[in-house]
Amino acid sequence: MFEQLLGNLDTATLTENLLSFSTNAAGALAFLVASWLVAGWARRVIRRGFTTAKVDDTLGIFLSNAARWAILIMALLAALGMFGIQTTSFAAVIGAAGLAIGLAFQGTLSNIASGVMLLVFRPFKVGDVINAAGVTGKVVEIGLFTTSFDTSDNRRIFVPNALIFSGTIENVTYHATRRVDVAVGTDYSADLDEVRAVLERAVTSVEGVRAEPEAQIYLLELGASSIDWTIRAWCRTEDYWAVREAITRATKIELDAAGIGIPFPQMDVHVDGPPSETT
Repeated sequence: MFEQLLGNLDTATLTENLLSFSTNAAGALAFLVASWLVAGWARRVIRRGFTTAKVDDTLGIFLSNAARWAILIMALLAALGMFGIQTTSFAAVIGAAGLAIGLAFQGTLSNIASGVMLLVFRPFKVGDVINAAGVTGKVVEIGLFTTSFDTSDNRRIFVPNALIFSGTIENVTYHATRRVDVAVGTDYSADLDEVRAVLERAVTSVEGVRAEPEAQIYLLELGASSIDWTIRAWCRTEDYWAVREAITRATKIELDAAGIGIPFPQMDVHVDGPPSETT
């Protein structure tokens, strides 16, 4: 029966079919081998990139392996297509799986996208002191998912990139100079011109105060218990806290030397009528 079946087949057609199948098989095999090599190369490149960026090794291994398997799966689907096998259903399954994974990791992907935007637009850099997402500190590292800070009391804080990028970012050390504001209250009995002269003498005696822009003595308001002034001086950003303390100290010394009081809040209590007798 097998011989009869072979007899019914045209020899030329059989040869053509076998040749076509062999050509497709050889092409698919070569394609799979090339894809295997490309997948291995891609894994090494991604792993090396994460190592250079000083990202956690576990994350680098995971993502590099995921990229390798993604390339191999796409190559397998393409090889099946060379033999006329419909891969539409496979593509639909992979697409649905990708959508499910994307929804599950949408928070993580948001952090990654925000990290990329922070690196592109650079509102701050490593070493800057910023105020973002309710945290004030020195930027230590801008990572793939989080940005790490060191606070002034030496605490390490990690903040998700999405929270930083979606909110207001205050870069405290962006400019080379910064203005120091010191509030001062004086007695109502003190002469205004004398007080101004004393405050000017105090601020000009402080080392670190810049001559330009010139320091200002601003009469702010007539408060409930005192006449309120503000000293405004400029200094280098890195000297801010030292200059602020020095201005406060010099102001107290100069006011005491001039005999000008610094009042504190007071309350006068008035009692109407004679006091009641107690038994």
